[in-house]
Amino acid sequence: MKLAFSTLGVPGLPLPDVARLARAHGYDGVELRAHPEEPVHPGTGPRERAAAVAEFAGAGVGILAVAGYVRVASPEPDDTVLGELSALVRLAGDLGARYARVFPGGGESPTAEADATAARRLGAVAPLAADLGVHVLLETHDSHRRAQDVARILGPVGHPNVGALWDVLHTWLGGETPVLSFPPLSPHLGYVQVKDVASAEDTAPLPLGSGALPLPDCVRVLGRAGWDGWLCWEYEKRWYPQAAEFQQLAGPGREYLLGLVDGARAA
Repeated sequence: MKLAFSTLGVPGLPLPDVARLARAHGYDGVELRAHPEEPVHPGTGPRERAAAVAEFAGAGVGILAVAGYVRVASPEPDDTVLGELSALVRLAGDLGARYARVFPGGGESPTAEADATAARRLGAVAPLAADLGVHVLLETHDSHRRAQDVARILGPVGHPNVGALWDVLHTWLGGETPVLSFPPLSPHLGYVQVKDVASAEDTAPLPLGSGALPLPDCVRVLGRAGWDGWLCWEYEKRWYPQAAEFQQLAGPGREYLLGLVDGARAA
């Protein structure tokens, strides 16, 4: 398994510093938060995109994904959502990122309606994603936090360039254990976001291994299945300014994940 971290943990950090941080601590790649607060997002111009590619290539660090904020099940008009989807996929293609993250965002819509809306929109953007070598991943999140919820959408889409992003926090909050989450996600799984928190009521980010999330079980399930994709640490510093600085935790966090991977391999 390869290791990455999300720039949600280092909000606003210039890309050269992100690349240096990843290289210094031995991470294979990064997930770039694609938001106007950050150096790259769908509104970023061609010159800045090319500079970002060069920066990470020079550091020997991959751009795993762009983590966007498109809500594919939202009640907004199709034209609006599909425009945002296309822009995010083009950003990923320009950066050489394999994945583009999207949210469900079904809100209060009836479940069947939200499922159908999300599947229709993901199916519509799939040909563009395939042309650009990008995989659009629907994260287990908000209205569809469980693996079974996301799988309900992805099954009807049935396209190899549309898949799932497993956020271990949200499936756990939805009442699933890793052994329940993995099977419905496995045919669609792009990569896995890991993190740690104290409890379901206190979700401020903690150093990996110091909280309540079943991270060892998750990695064991993946290892048992022979899965060799990416684990990405999403440390939510942006939403919790009082949390410890990610730069202080990056090295120990990587060592913790390597220990889990080695343990899963030995088992």
